[in-house]
Amino acid sequence: MDRHIRAVEDVLRLLDGMFSTDAAWWDRFYADRSRPVPFFAAKPDENLVSYLDRGLISPGRALDVGCGPGRNAVHLAAKGFDVDAVDLSSTAIAWARDRAREAGVAVDFRCGDAFAANGPYDLIYDSGCFHHLPPHRRISYLALLDRALAPGGHFALTCFTTDEGSSRPDDDFYRTPVLDGGIGYTPESLRWIFADLDEVELRLMREQPADSPHFGAPFLWTALFRRRPEA
Repeated sequence: MDRHIRAVEDVLRLLDGMFSTDAAWWDRFYADRSRPVPFFAAKPDENLVSYLDRGLISPGRALDVGCGPGRNAVHLAAKGFDVDAVDLSSTAIAWARDRAREAGVAVDFRCGDAFAANGPYDLIYDSGCFHHLPPHRRISYLALLDRALAPGGHFALTCFTTDEGSSRPDDDFYRTPVLDGGIGYTPESLRWIFADLDEVELRLMREQPADSPHFGAPFLWTALFRRRPEA
């Protein structure tokens, strides 16, 4: 039987089909663990470490969206968080589970759709997932935050600047449905998209030397937002 559109999710799935990046693509991306890719190393993001060191976030229940090989999820677990971590790639999840075992921490790694996660979470962390989503999936992303982020909880994001990611307008992605490796954002666009949250900090990621225990690349924005407590 032909599938007909009768709900917003039907429209979103139809638009998903215009873009070629899927779980199989990410499985190939993560297949070779020996590749000298800086963010493949078992190093947490420098901004995440900074948030913890300055007391901007504190241990609670956390969700790592698009966790990849688990470097940030493992760090959060080591700092006392109860961590759920989700990625579309089964290859990335297998690697992440190995890392957690080696570090001696417990993380609930799941292969699947992060948009299906339920909360409440005190922290939702995203390092490199958001900028790989086509524009229409921001609807699902904001719905996830609205449903799963606890009142007073924090949302932390690391994503491409326009120097690294594509700066094409949204409508152009549907004329030429290729994400150009990822979408670049400006501070103004991030503030507009996440306007329902209070900004705590928004800055460029600080570049880290090769021997640093932390990951940092200057072509990424780091943003920390807080959901307003319920009245």
